Amino acid sequence: MPIQEPSKIEDIPQGLCKGLEGILFDIDDTFTRKGKIHPGAFSALWEAKKEGLLLLPITGRPAGWADHIARMWPVDGVVGENGGFYFCFDEATKRMKKHFVVPDPAVREQDRRRLDNLFRDLQEDFPTIRKASDQPYRQCDLAVDFSEDVNPPLTLAEAQEIQQRLEAHGATTKISSIHVNAWFGDYDKLSTCKLFFQQELGIDLEADRSRFLFLGDSPNDVPMFAFFPLSVGVAGVHRFRESGLMGHMPSFVASKEGSFGFEEALGVVLRKRLP
Repeated sequence: MPIQEPSKIEDIPQGLCKGLEGILFDIDDTFTRKGKIHPGAFSALWEAKKEGLLLLPITGRPAGWADHIARMWPVDGVVGENGGFYFCFDEATKRMKKHFVVPDPAVREQDRRRLDNLFRDLQEDFPTIRKASDQPYRQCDLAVDFSEDVNPPLTLAEAQEIQQRLEAHGATTKISSIHVNAWFGDYDKLSTCKLFFQQELGIDLEADRSRFLFLGDSPNDVPMFAFFPLSVGVAGVHRFRESGLMGHMPSFVASKEGSFGFEEALGVVLRKRLP
């Protein structure tokens, strides 16, 4: 079955925007552009917060980053490491709540050692690969850098080969715009997002998915694109279209990439919420 063609972001229905209660979003190459958060995107995030919208980054980035983001950004929590955990900071008590899908630290450590062994095996066939620079701050997964800090970057085909090798050893994997992520467990961005909503907000996301919008850009966002009727891709999503990795495209797409597409999408949504 052919993948559906996304509509332009300008065509997003006003009625759905008016009924929106929250915005969920990926970070790398969705909220950022070439590794930087541009001022317009961060301003758009604050505007959405002022509108009273719930804001939840859902990212492959590590626990160390998630602690910072949950504390210092205008967000209601963070789902990190492709669903390995969610963090949320209580402003009233000044305490961080950390919920790991695999709750036992000893089991997480054992899994990390298994992933380290898999990485060493990979290096025999891919001697130039490296762990992502943020690997020391991770709790649950392995991130293999294929296009963030490696020069020259690996091709997407090479990233897919690394993914297949990891999966052959029982790991769950996802490819983002910069990393091949691997972990042991059957969770993903969507499953832990649902857990956050149920446990922290008392919301059944299965029943209420139309009240929330998701923005993303890459294959590890596919479960989110498929789940939310209001799913938006920044323009960079098109580069993965012919890879076979995009089982589901977003319903709408911005004309710009990264931070600029994020700003564009939120601008349209917030404008359509006006009386």
